[in-house]
Amino acid sequence: FREENGIDLKQNKDLTALQRLREAAEMAKKELSNVVSTVISLPFITMSANQTPLHLEYTLTRTKFNEITKNLVNRCLTPLRQVLKDAKLQVSQIDQVILVGGSTRIPAIQELVTKELGNKQLNKSVNPDEAVALGAAIQGGILRGDVQDIVLLDVTPLSLGIETLGGIFTKLIERNTTIPTSKSQIFSTAVANQSSVDINVLQGERALAKDNQLLGSFQLTGIPPAPKGIPQI
Repeated sequence: FREENGIDLKQNKDLTALQRLREAAEMAKKELSNVVSTVISLPFITMSANQTPLHLEYTLTRTKFNEITKNLVNRCLTPLRQVLKDAKLQVSQIDQVILVGGSTRIPAIQELVTKELGNKQLNKSVNPDEAVALGAAIQGGILRGDVQDIVLLDVTPLSLGIETLGGIFTKLIERNTTIPTSKSQIFSTAVANQSSVDINVLQGERALAKDNQLLGSFQLTGIPPAPKGIPQI
């Protein structure tokens, strides 16, 4: 549209036009899960320099859609491989693959998952849009005592730790650890005669503390004066 009309809808700051475009793009994405091409048609999307109405009409093919979303689709491989590693499972040990989330309807996503998991057939018996809600309902049933034959274990979704000297994130509890849990580790002071320590508790997987989420802070006081590295905290 910009090439044909010399108007950039983003730069034009026409919020209504941008919202219409986003909605049409989302609709096209959904349609391309079932058809090989679709038309994005937005009449009177904006006005030209001489106040003539302009219309946007573009045919988007699934091939083109796959091309422009390839990087996003390929990013799914990292968490897919990580979850197998965290669960200490091999592809051969997977019985079923259940799709969760509306975007798993995208054919390229399904092809990637199928290929990565050894051409295992995907289980499409559960509506991807409702899978999370079904899980929440099961959890509710367990809490009420209505569901007896399923056990769900709470785990830490991200690693928990503290900030140490140099702004480093030191993990104490690894992610996917079943809770409740506890962990002890010895630390010490960074300077001589240090009488207190500010402790920042964080969650995340990044090496630097600043790149993780701060959960809370507290100050530990009453440390006896001593050379650095001597007190056992």
